[in-house]
Parts: sequence; structure tokens; C-alpha cells
Amino acid sequence: MRYISTRTGGDLRTFTKILLEGLAPDGGLYVPERYPEISTKELDGMRTMSYPELAYTVFSRFADDIPATDLRRIIFDTYTKERFGSDEIVPVKRIDDGLYLLDLSEGPTLAFKDIALQLLGRLFEYALDKERATLTILGATSGDTGSAAEYATRGRKGVQVFMLSPYGRMSEFQRRQMYTLQDENIFNIAVRGTFDDCQDLVKCLNEDAAFKQRYHLGAVNSINWARIAAQVPYYFWGYFRATGSNAEQVSFAVPSGNFGNVLAGYIARRMGLPIKELVVATNENNVLEEFFTTGRYRPRKSGEVVATSSPSMDISKASNFERYLFDLVGRDGTRLRELWSDLRTRGSFDLARTPEFARIGETGLVAGSSAHADRLAAIRLFSAKYSALIDPHTADGVTTGLKHQEPGVPLLCLGTAQAVKFAGTIREALGREAPLPDSYRELAELPERVEIIDANADTLKRYITEHASQHCVSPHMAYTADLIRK
Repeated sequence: MRYISTRTGGDLRTFTKILLEGLAPDGGLYVPERYPEISTKELDGMRTMSYPELAYTVFSRFADDIPATDLRRIIFDTYTKERFGSDEIVPVKRIDDGLYLLDLSEGPTLAFKDIALQLLGRLFEYALDKERATLTILGATSGDTGSAAEYATRGRKGVQVFMLSPYGRMSEFQRRQMYTLQDENIFNIAVRGTFDDCQDLVKCLNEDAAFKQRYHLGAVNSINWARIAAQVPYYFWGYFRATGSNAEQVSFAVPSGNFGNVLAGYIARRMGLPIKELVVATNENNVLEEFFTTGRYRPRKSGEVVATSSPSMDISKASNFERYLFDLVGRDGTRLRELWSDLRTRGSFDLARTPEFARIGETGLVAGSSAHADRLAAIRLFSAKYSALIDPHTADGVTTGLKHQEPGVPLLCLGTAQAVKFAGTIREALGREAPLPDSYRELAELPERVEIIDANADTLKRYITEHASQHCVSPHMAYTADLIRK
């Protein structure tokens, strides 16, 4: 398996190379030269696999330069009952006839990001050891990615983490889960602004080649292909548990912020998984809904991004949208650069009445949005009718997913986080508290370690310069790693 850039193609690279390199030198994102295909016979054999077996079978198609024995050990060490609470790893709960909840929130930080980041933390350590290299991870989070990345890399040899988050825009649980970590290789930075401001800072510092090289700079957003590849297996897992044979189709409802989660479903569909529709669920920040329904793509300015009760989706510029768009324009890097040029000069581009827009239906993606009142209603519905407690992001997915549900086609709604992480919204919806896991009661007693800064690249550079460990500073080689989001 070899990888190319969405912007120019460039030299073909191996999985391990792009794992450590992250963003392509031309500013594009890496994608496989071709998507691996899974035959019907192979699907039959995968149906009875355990989650670690399935994850290895799917993920190894994207990482064939890692020796099979090493990769299998890494994956089986990642997906354990001790770390995810059960042998299932990803429980699939039947809610009603044709309606399922694909629960991705059983990992260490109670959010779906753990599925990919627990694996990537080990992959980084493995690859850095092979290369005798070090890594400074620079990431941006709107809520859950930060804690998942930090819990996956805390104390790992040769890795330090500088995590940006939007000041005052995360839930209290999300904030304390990140800021109370005391590990010396973890640095939390709250930025006065939105998630998009944080993400822009990450990209700005990555564009400074000298700074990037000196600090072995990387980022933990889903611009790293490895995170997408690590999420693909749970679409196969969910499909097998909602169907009795591979002749059936299913649809998935996916709460969407940075587009990485639904992109993984799109990749699974391209590989041959019988998915009818992927429902892109947005909140009041509905840039993606506008694109999929009208063809116009117009990311909002910082002041236009609304702070909502599903804060991890308060994103205007979805990084992984570029990978989808690359396929939509026929993998034509020149055409993609033209659209990005329009975006920079005009603030938007419009594919309405173009062949590209006409092809959206072939990709299986549809979209919708919901508001705060819809989230409250969905949380109440699942509690009263199904005795299930869902968080506001999952509620966005449920609300939009049910609007697209078709008779005879099972709908799997992705459960992206546990409700306790958004206690205020749960109290408003149900008039009671969400149960707090025993392991997290101590969060309220721990001190917070965080630096608050303005959205200024020079300020961020100074902070990293002052706090970066010497073992992660070098004037020579740089190994970048852009893990994930949101």
C-alpha cells in the first residue's frame, strides 16, 4: 500500500512514513493510492471474528510495511477488556426494530477518539523506536480529541504533547479530564477563540519549515491517515452485528465535526462494505449540511461559529473534507487546488450544477442538522422509551438519522461519547445527573495545569520554545505526526 497527497500526488510513501510525517509537504493530506477491496468471501470470514481480529484484518490492509507479527501484537495489546470494559470493545445495542446504537465510548476517556488514539499511541512509540527519533505533538481539540490523545501518549518515551483547546468552549468534564493531567510530557494551552482558531494555529506552525524541523513538530488532528484507518474496522463490526448475511445493506448516522468519523465509514463503503447511506449529522454549525444539500461550501468566520450544547461539533472547517472532495473531483489535484484557491480568495466555492455535485449521490452521503431543542428531545426519547442515556452529540446523530431511516434497512447510530461528559445538558433534558464513573470522581479534586493565550502564532511558538524538552529538539531531522481532531 502506497500513499499520495491530495494536492499534487507527490512521491509514493509507505504507511510508516506518513504516520511520522503527517501533513504532506505540499500542504495536502495523504490518501491511499487506491482503496483495498474486500470480497464477499472475505466478508463471510470476517463476520465471526473478535474485535481485535477484525481490526487487524482491516487495518493491516493500510499498514502492510509493518511486520505482521508486530502489528498483530500492537493491535491485540490495544483492544483489551481492561482498557475498553468488555471483550466486545465496541458494544452494539439493539434499541428498536431496525435501530441500533454503535457504542464507541467505552475507552479510557469515554469518547470514540479512544478507538483510534489508543492504537496510534502505540504505533508512534513503535515507529519512533525503530527510527531512534522523537516527536513533539501539536494538536487542536474541540473537546474529546485532546484528552484521548493525551491519555494515549502520557508518559510515552520520546513524545511530548502541546494541546490547544478553545477557552471556555468545552464542557466542564472535558476540560477537567484534560487539564488535570500531571504528566511532564503533557502541556495544555487554552486559546481565546474557537476550535477553528486552534486548528489554524496548528497549520500555521506546521507551515514554518524551520520551526517544524527544529521541534520534530506534529499535530494530533485527523489529518493523519492512521487515525482514519483505525476507525474503519468498527463500521465492519457494526454491520456484522446488525445483519444476518452479507446480502443486506445498512445505514449509519454519524455526528460530524472534523469529518474524520464519517470519512472512515465512506472508506469502509469504498472497500466493499454494503452501506446504503452515511448520514452526516451536524448541529447549528451546519457547513457540511449546506454543501451536501446545495453544493456550496462556505466555512464560517470565527465570529460566526456558534457555541452549542454539542461542542465537539462546533467546527466550521472540517479538515478531512479535503480527502472526500479529492475523490469527488476524480482525484484531480489541479481541480482541488482550484477549489481551495476560490475558498481563499472568495471565502467559498460552489459545485451546484457541476458533474462533481451530481456524483455525491453515488458516494452514499446525505446530511442534515439539528438544534438544541432537538438534542434535548432525543435524549428524553431514548431515556423514556428505550432506557438508554445518550450524550448531545449522539443525539444530533439520532435526530438526523431517524429522518433518513428507511424501512428494511437497519440504521446504526454512532454513540460518540458518554453522557456524563455533558452533565449540564443532561440535567436540562432529564432533570437529573448522569452517573459518574468511580474512576473519574477524583477529577474534581485535582489541580488544573493550563496556559491561556491569545490566538497568536508567535505567542504559541514562544511557549513551545520555553517548554519543549531538549530530547525533542534537533536542528536536523523532523518526524511529524498529525493524529486527529476535533
